Amino acid sequence: MSSDNTGRKRFLVTAALPYANGPIHIGHLAGAYLPADLYCRYRRLRGDDVVFICGSDELGVAIMVRARNEGVEPLDIVNRYHPVIKKSFADFGISFDYYGRTTSETHRETSQSFFNKLAEGGNFTLKEEQQLFDPQAGLFLADRFVVGTCPNCGFEEANGDQCERCGTTLSPSDLINPRSTLSDAVPEMRSTTHWYLPLGKFQERLEDWHSGHADWKPNVMGQIRSWLADGLRERAITRDVPWGVPVPRHAADLAGVDANGKVIYVWFDAPIGYISATKEWAEQQGDPDRWKDYWQDSESTLLHFIGKDNIVFHCIMFPAMLMAHGEYILPQNVPANEFLNLEGRKLSTSRGWAVWLHEYLDEFDPDLLRYALAATLPEAKDADFSWKDFQARVNGELADVLGNFVNRTMTFAHRFYSGTVPELSNPSTADADALSELHSFPDRIGNAYDAFRMREAVFETMALARLGNKYFNDTEPWKTRKDNPQACANTVHVSLQICASICVLADPVIPFAAARLRSMLGLSGRVSADGTSASAIHWADASEPLLKAGHPLGEAEILFEKIDDDVIERQIAKLVSRSAEGSSEPALPFEPARDEIEYDDFAKLDLRMGTVIAADRVPKADKLLRLDVDLGYEKRQILSGVAEQMKPEELVGRRVVVVANLKPRRLRGFDSAGMLLMAEDRDGKLCLIESAGEDGAVVR
Repeated sequence: MSSDNTGRKRFLVTAALPYANGPIHIGHLAGAYLPADLYCRYRRLRGDDVVFICGSDELGVAIMVRARNEGVEPLDIVNRYHPVIKKSFADFGISFDYYGRTTSETHRETSQSFFNKLAEGGNFTLKEEQQLFDPQAGLFLADRFVVGTCPNCGFEEANGDQCERCGTTLSPSDLINPRSTLSDAVPEMRSTTHWYLPLGKFQERLEDWHSGHADWKPNVMGQIRSWLADGLRERAITRDVPWGVPVPRHAADLAGVDANGKVIYVWFDAPIGYISATKEWAEQQGDPDRWKDYWQDSESTLLHFIGKDNIVFHCIMFPAMLMAHGEYILPQNVPANEFLNLEGRKLSTSRGWAVWLHEYLDEFDPDLLRYALAATLPEAKDADFSWKDFQARVNGELADVLGNFVNRTMTFAHRFYSGTVPELSNPSTADADALSELHSFPDRIGNAYDAFRMREAVFETMALARLGNKYFNDTEPWKTRKDNPQACANTVHVSLQICASICVLADPVIPFAAARLRSMLGLSGRVSADGTSASAIHWADASEPLLKAGHPLGEAEILFEKIDDDVIERQIAKLVSRSAEGSSEPALPFEPARDEIEYDDFAKLDLRMGTVIAADRVPKADKLLRLDVDLGYEKRQILSGVAEQMKPEELVGRRVVVVANLKPRRLRGFDSAGMLLMAEDRDGKLCLIESAGEDGAVVR
């Protein structure tokens, strides 16, 4: 790691820019924002120079879609949600140093300047191509403005970029019977020119760079290696849509192209939002050039916290852009998390299956969710949040372990030692052992944070509270108070020292409770938020006793209240009710029946029983699994879009029904010879159709 001339290590930490087309939910928090905040708070306590940057991504096609659906302008949408998102983050304790927005003038100028720099360096290629055009709306259609029938599975509402049913990656021209979502018109093909970034030219440099980061998380490196193994291809980085950063005139003049109506692709300009927001932060600090220390000084460490769906953009596309520009440092790590499910089901904002942060904060303390989520982060695989588990962690860990230990310690100190720290004298072996073990916790917890193992850091933090509880129980001060007063005083002294260490080491996870604990201990204002105060308490100081004998304590209070069952039941009922009532899916309770067919049409299907004998994930495809299916008379390789709902190991050995005469297709470099039959519930849950027939048996 690097440091500035003061010896402090300098970090620029970013968290993925959330789309400003809706509020924040717990899936967003678990993916990028809470892990990033844990890390930044820890680094600041270490005394490091940390700038934590984020902002609203306000220029995506999804925002245009929502605006058109609501009959308003895209700016109306982002102006509605940006303040909601910003306030929710602040109320939850996400400690951004700056939270910007990509509709700012600084962002437009920064993105266009970046684009011009790459254009001047000859880093783009131009291609004239045929694209779908809506003659009624008068617009070229971005991927998400086209729907039609999937050529792979026959789903009639497949989007122009991907089929939501089978997971196949598509382009609008692949769709059967495409239509515009803007006007429902049948689109026509028209000629247009776009700028492309030829990622293949950067493949060797990217491979060399990635080879030096073998310590990155396996889920991140797995996606990267898969993309590199397939060979990088050029990617269009402009669009014909009316919402976005306009392609700069200078680049258009260099190319001799009329760029009127063209904007920069959102995944080109969005990561530049990290740079533009840092510029705005520097302006706010009164030092406009200070942003360069974090983006252009090799002594700085750049980290991107993201969800797994953004890995390719942050590990391949954005680094290639930075390489092409030539004046920026590359990220030292991209610790991406997997997805968070809710009550055993995939989060779905359209179906109302989500816990919204701003609503949560109306009813609960932020620290409770910070702790519950941090303890179950989807670091290596998808994880699940449930209200019952939330209650169990609050009651069984925050209240019964941490809160109980603090309460007992403070109660004894106020009742028997006049609200001061008693003197430690002739410590017993138990006293000495507790203080000795206390010494190891800053490194134990810090090592986990350093390695981006946030769940482990949370576990070790709670282990310190468990140590305190066990020590308090083992030394039995309620007995020694009369039999051996000095032993009782020693217990309270050591317990208060453990509490003091907790108020520092738990600050990244439960900052509001940690601040209240510091107030109880008479340490308010003593913990450094930016590492600049020489007299402040820092992370490493928590390894030693922080309270002197006779130190006056503040008023005691209950740190955490338990949550009753009825409170949790109301949350579950609200979730279920909103999912049933707030769905944006068609109003009919079931998908409507399709048009009648003749028996001869059905008879063309060759449905066979089979057994799944092997299953694994398809690289670079979040929704696809590769299956080997035994049909009795032969074995088939079939790709199925069920990876988000079923694990490969759950499918092995299952009896399935296969469409055996479906024309083979090549998907993501694999041949798929057939399709599994599934039942899809109204909430989108997929279930295998199974039978007891032998492999190869005909399903009639």
